[in-house]
Order: sequence, then C-alpha cells, then structure tokens
Amino acid sequence: MPSGLWMTGPIELKSNVNLHLRKSATLLLTTDKNQYALVEGVYEGKRAARNQSPISGMNLENIAITGQGIVDGNGDVWRAVHKSQLTEGQWKEKVASGGVLKEDGKTWYPSEQFKKASTENRSMLLSPEKPLQSFADMKDMLRPNLVVLTNCKNVLLEGITFQNSAAWCLHPLMCQDLTIRNVTTKNPEYAHNGDGMDIESCKNFLIEGCTLDVGDDAICIKSGKDEEGRKRGMPTENGIIRNNTVYNGHGGFVVGSEMSGGARYIFVSNCTFMGTDKGLRFKSVRGRGGIVEHIYAKDIFMKDIAQEAIFFDMYYFVKFATDGQRDERPVVNEGTPIFRNMKFENIVCNGAQKGIFVRGLPEMAIQNITMENMTLQTEKGIELIDASGIRLSSIQLITKDTKPMIHVENSNNLTFNAIKYTANADLLFEVDGDRSQAIRVTNTDMTKAHTKAEFSHGAIEKNLLITN
Repeated sequence: MPSGLWMTGPIELKSNVNLHLRKSATLLLTTDKNQYALVEGVYEGKRAARNQSPISGMNLENIAITGQGIVDGNGDVWRAVHKSQLTEGQWKEKVASGGVLKEDGKTWYPSEQFKKASTENRSMLLSPEKPLQSFADMKDMLRPNLVVLTNCKNVLLEGITFQNSAAWCLHPLMCQDLTIRNVTTKNPEYAHNGDGMDIESCKNFLIEGCTLDVGDDAICIKSGKDEEGRKRGMPTENGIIRNNTVYNGHGGFVVGSEMSGGARYIFVSNCTFMGTDKGLRFKSVRGRGGIVEHIYAKDIFMKDIAQEAIFFDMYYFVKFATDGQRDERPVVNEGTPIFRNMKFENIVCNGAQKGIFVRGLPEMAIQNITMENMTLQTEKGIELIDASGIRLSSIQLITKDTKPMIHVENSNNLTFNAIKYTANADLLFEVDGDRSQAIRVTNTDMTKAHTKAEFSHGAIEKNLLITN
C-alpha cells in the first residue's frame, strides 16, 4: 500500500501474504457498518456474536502486517461514551454528530439500537437457544476488535500504528510463533474495552519495542473464561515481552481476568510504564479456574501510576458488603484460580497510590512470589491479604502514609529481608487475623519506626519473628 489515505471495508488475510503499508499510508476503515457482517467471534473468552473485524484471518500460516503506515479503525462511530469522560467542548461535538442520549443525558450512544441493547443489558454470548441470526436487532452494539487472528502460525506484526479500534486493538487467539515488534497501539482514554494487545491462548510469542497508549489494559495475557476456557485448555505460554513503553492504560502488563486456560513461562523485562492506572496487574475471580505460574519480571520502571505499582486481586469486579462476606470459604474446585511461583526484581516506581497489593482467596492464597531489589516511592506501602510464601528482599519504601508501612492480613510464611522505609514511620507492621503466622523479618532496622508492630483480630505477637 503506497502513501495516501485509503478507505476500505473489512480485510481478510490469506496465508503467505504480507500486508505492507509504506510510511504515510493510512488504511482507514469505513464507517458504513453494513459492510461488516454479523459473525461468530470471541468476547472476553467466550463464543459471542460480533461484527466482522476490520482485519482478520483464521487457520493461516506465514502472515504479516508490516511497514510504517497506520491502520485506523474509525472506532468513534462504534463506541458509547459518558459525558464525564470528555471535555465540555468534546461532549457538545459528540452530541452534535448524531446518535442518541440516555434518559439522564449523561451517556451518548451511536444509535437507538445500541442504546436499547445496552440499557437492557442484553448478552452477546452465543448458545444453542440463541443462534447468530437472533442478534441482528442488536448488531450495532457488537463492536469488533480491530485485528483478530485465530489459530494462525508464523505471524509477524511490525512497525505499524494500529489505532482507534472499536473494542480491543490487537487480538491474536490460539496462535503460535507470534512476533509483535515496534508496533504502536493508540486509543483514546475514553475508549471502553480499548485494550492494546490481548494475547489469548497463544504459544511462543515475542512482543518487543512497542509503544502503547490506550483506553484499557495495554499488554494483556488471556486464555479463555470460566468453563469454556477450561475446556479449551490452551494456556498462553512461552512469551518474551521486552523493551516496551506504556503510557495511558488500566495496566502496563496484565494477566487476566479471563485466564481459565492458564498462563505460564512469560518473561517481562526492560519495560516502562508512564501514567498507567496500575503497573504489573494480575486479576481473577472465583469461577475462573486456571493456573498462572512462572511469570518473571525484571527491570521495570514506572512513573505516575494512578493506583498500585504491583497488583494481585482475586476479587475482580466483586463487590462485597462486609469483610465477613469476603471471608466465606467455599471448597477448592476446578473453578478456583491459582496464581503462584513468580519472581519480580529490579523495579523502580516514582509515584503510585500503593506500592504492592496482594489479595488472594481464603481458600486459595496467592503463593510463592519473590520480589527483590525495588525502590517504591508511593502514598502507601505494602498490603498482603490471603497470601502465602511471599518473599520481599531489598525493598526501599518511600511513603507519605506511614501507618502502617506494611499491612498483613491472614497471610503466612512471609519473609521480609533488608527492608528500608521512611524514617520515623508511625507503624512498621500491622498484623491482622488469626491465620497470620510464620512472619519473618531479617536484616531490617526496626528502630526507625515509632511502633514496630500492632496485632489485631486474633493475630499474636509470637508469629512475628525478628532477627538480624
């Protein structure tokens, strides 16, 4: 494709073809939604009705999209947007462009059909009772991912800017031998589900030298959702992610929440996160199942993180009224997610709400995570809930809130070695819960804190062992 502005409908790739965009070539997807067929696709790990993706390929070998051009999905014609996400001028322009408003006047929809399906909370999931044809009356709400490559081998995406996607930007699904190199993904901050790259059930992949500035998670690892993902049984595995820069995004490097097929043997290094909501983000919930393990991250540099620098949470999108409700412990079964056996080292964060947050399940703790050689300048320090086998070594905490520096709740077999913290901290350790046991502190000067430790809700002092 030579230089110029080129309008097109959906493109279907073929084996042994490289779609090459020269510099100053822009491939602009049509706003005529009638050109996008209603198709069976995958939405957040489950079979769903979707509009045909602007660029797609299935069961292919030796395919590529390369060059220095731009692929623009014209995503604004597909997306709803809330008034609070735009400036006053942008909102007036959006309303004047057409579409319809929600009754409260605070949400803009591209069409009455979109509004009706959205406000009725209609599902897009396929089932024997709901075949593809039954979704025709809500077609406008079924936003397509920009690039979807399904069950392909030997895939190269290099040099291209992919931007303005209706939903996810890049979605390789069940692919092998995938390289994404020197790619830019760009979406507005208000782009709902505007992920950068969702690597789902892929094997043997390299993501390097990329720049992401998106409306949702940036580099995200997935492998299917709930029972459907477990039946697929295809973990995302054997990946190298290096030398990438992430600006806006809900997370810089993310695993989940659809990880029911598992994820393993992924190495992340030399990445910079500038202004993301979270840095390293791991999320799941009861019912997902799946095992996430052998994730290694080193040389990660973060600045102006809005929330947590390192984040594990097994209560994704769960709202619980009381702590007692969260502590209910169902039996461990195939729907219990497992996150274990990871190592993070050489991490610097200059600015975040919290340095480290780990929250497992009472019936399945986050297990065996080693973090070492970190400097975290944040509002708050460390919080560990339902965690086991966490080892923190050579961590420097520079926090504004020093009561406490480290909160431990119903966690065991924890090791804190060579911890440095803000001088004259009000409280170093806050230990909560009768399941908080076997907590070891070594090579740490406890005298810089006004109070070394406080214990509550069944936690007892003898379970905190301090040695030098």
